[in-house]
Amino acid sequence: MMHEKSVKLIVLCLMLTQCCLSPSATADSSFEDNDFAEFEDFDSDDDFVEIQQSNVGPQLSTAEEIPTLTEKGLKRDHSILEDDDDDGIVEDEDEFFKDEEEFEGFDSPDKEDDDLDQKTEPKLTVAKIPMHFRTHWDSYWMEMLMLAGLMVYFINFFAGKAKNANLANRWFNTHRALLDDNFVLVGDDGKMDNEKNGLIKESESLYTLWCSGRTCCEGMLVELKMIKRQDVVSLMAGLMRPQQDQIHIKIDLTRGVMDTFVFFVGTKRTVTKVFKEYSDLSKYCTQVSKPEIRYNVPNGLSVLSEIPEATSAILENRVIITLTKYQQYIDYLHISDQFSGPVQQEDANTLKQPDTKPILWAGFNLPREGNMEAVKPLLVLIFYLMERLKTYRMSKEGKQKAERNRLRVEEEFLKSTHAARAEAAAQRREEKRKQEKERVMAEDDPEKQRRWEMKEQKRQAKKKAPKMKRLAVKSL
Repeated sequence: MMHEKSVKLIVLCLMLTQCCLSPSATADSSFEDNDFAEFEDFDSDDDFVEIQQSNVGPQLSTAEEIPTLTEKGLKRDHSILEDDDDDGIVEDEDEFFKDEEEFEGFDSPDKEDDDLDQKTEPKLTVAKIPMHFRTHWDSYWMEMLMLAGLMVYFINFFAGKAKNANLANRWFNTHRALLDDNFVLVGDDGKMDNEKNGLIKESESLYTLWCSGRTCCEGMLVELKMIKRQDVVSLMAGLMRPQQDQIHIKIDLTRGVMDTFVFFVGTKRTVTKVFKEYSDLSKYCTQVSKPEIRYNVPNGLSVLSEIPEATSAILENRVIITLTKYQQYIDYLHISDQFSGPVQQEDANTLKQPDTKPILWAGFNLPREGNMEAVKPLLVLIFYLMERLKTYRMSKEGKQKAERNRLRVEEEFLKSTHAARAEAAAQRREEKRKQEKERVMAEDDPEKQRRWEMKEQKRQAKKKAPKMKRLAVKSL
């Protein structure tokens, strides 16, 4: 009996010694009995991590071993679900959340960073630069030519403008004293009071001067038409067709001062041109053959004359001497009492002849070297002709011939406008009858209205009846 108790005591000691020496075995046995016993034995998260590391094994150091660890964790989870007796294993949170099959639609931070880098990565595009592009000045020869052309244009513009202004002022200063002696107002444009009377600039190549306050005329307009030196194109055209600076003097004579005749003398080219352009020359004048023999004019000048008597009186000895001496500066002289401007196109609606006025026009060329004293005697010639026209009177035969010419021109005009005038007269008669009818119908007199209607019917019947001619037959 004592022997059995001692044996039991020895076995019990051995068991206690074994339990103390191998606590892990005891823990394993306890785990078998209680699946959640391991959570009760740990007081902190640190202990949990140490136990897991001891059970799972050493942590993987590289990203390539993570899938293997995850697969092991999944196998253990399936084994725990299948067998309730197996021990539960708690995995690391980071590794647990990296499981793509466990959490669908959840992206890990590393994957998000990779996607962000791929999205924000800039795309580099290489510009295709043409191979012929160069930075040498030879590539801009067209632009340089354009700039050079613009520079030449502006330099020529200002230089030509200044030269034209200089020539015009030089002419005016040379003839200012002569103009003041013959006119009361010099440089008056008739629009406003000019403190500084002088030339009026119409354009860069045209200057005008108006003078008034003299007997025999209503006024004198002087036009200085210069070469368009400010325009490069005009200068280049002038190389093929030479041009000259010109002065045109236009004087409106007082009505009744001069006799009735038309006269023109000028260069052959100018005579041919104006004979077709001006109506008074084309209607009244004829070109004189061999004027150098008949009137002693210098060679190169032609004469258009209406009355030979008047032509001889104008081309007297003093005028012929001036024309011969200054022939190079003379372009034309035009004297007319029937001036109406350029030839008008034939219009059937024109029922009245154009208005006419007596004029004295002259055109002279200015010296190329700019010596305005050389043309000063030509202005004196103009004033002499004004006085000559004031005092000259034609003979009776000359006046009759001039009157016949004017009647002939008037008859030609009436013939050309006969149809238009007849139509206008018929329209006036119809308008008059219409007004008479309205007046009669407005009155409250039936008898008067009846008489007017009978009268109108008779007129219409007479108008429609055929025209017959009555012949008187004498009896034998």
